[in-house]
Amino acid sequence: MSGRLPGLLGMVCTTTLAAQVLLTPGVAAAVPQPPAPGERSVAELLTDLQKLYREAEQATETYNATEEKLKERRAEAERLTAALARTRLSLQESRGAAGRLARQQYQTSTDISPYVRLLLARDPQHALDQGHVIDRLARERVETVGRLEGSERKADGLARRARATLDEQLTLTERRKKERDAVRRRLDDVEELLASLTPDQLTALARLEREGVAEAQEKIMTSGALSDDRNPSTEGDRAVRYAVRQLGKPYEWGAEGPKSYDCSGLTSEAWRAAGSPIPRTSQEQWAELKHIPLAELRPGDLVVYFPEATHVAIYLGEGRVVQAPRTGEEIKVSPIAANPILGAVRPDASPPAKL
Repeated sequence: MSGRLPGLLGMVCTTTLAAQVLLTPGVAAAVPQPPAPGERSVAELLTDLQKLYREAEQATETYNATEEKLKERRAEAERLTAALARTRLSLQESRGAAGRLARQQYQTSTDISPYVRLLLARDPQHALDQGHVIDRLARERVETVGRLEGSERKADGLARRARATLDEQLTLTERRKKERDAVRRRLDDVEELLASLTPDQLTALARLEREGVAEAQEKIMTSGALSDDRNPSTEGDRAVRYAVRQLGKPYEWGAEGPKSYDCSGLTSEAWRAAGSPIPRTSQEQWAELKHIPLAELRPGDLVVYFPEATHVAIYLGEGRVVQAPRTGEEIKVSPIAANPILGAVRPDASPPAKL
């Protein structure tokens, strides 16, 4: 760990833990009675709830990926439209030049061969000069016609690509709408389940989830899988500090800041602010960035969760991460084992900074 990060870590952990104590419902409440026959146990309810949250986040990341592709297609469509406009202008100019040259050549040409014209001319030198002019105009016309044909082919190609890009953009727009609806359905399912629970069940769920995280955290911290003596790179330090400044802002699916974020919106924006842009979604971050062992984690690296790589957080150090957890929660500091870990990736190849 760097000399500056422990103080920062202590500050954010204290603030976050205090908030958790204030927000945790019924920490000292009585243990609820066993479920009646036919009712689901607290463990089963927690499993159902976590499954719904995972499905919502997976739908969110799918939506995010389509949104990124749609942005790319829009930019491509704008580029092609501008290129097509320039090519059409050039085509118009080439057609005008070809017409002028054709008229000039017609006005200076005759049906008499250059040899006979030279024999009949009163001024042979003038006839030679006129022949050179005609030849030059002919060559220029050939070159202009060649450019004209090339511009026409280029314009046709750009027009086809622009139409294809527009078609793809329309397809992506429709897909994004369906994926947005899928996210909303998953979130409605979460709300429906939570609304069906009693206060005692909600309290028990929160306690059981905390206990599960604490047990998983203890296992990973006592296993020796993490190292605490690694400094961040300069970019990693910037990414961590950006993420820490977002603490307390709400989670919002599909959001990239500055007022709210989803999980990969936070990680991608943190690294963009650090000067090293990375892919937008957690699946792309997992697929495209360098994988590293947990033992090599340093602040700024990304910890990816669940088999489908549907959640991601920024490693802070000392077994803690900064994350945008899920709908209804705020960006906070959490144990690294807050979710089942898939692995870790490093957005940059820079050596550790001397802090």
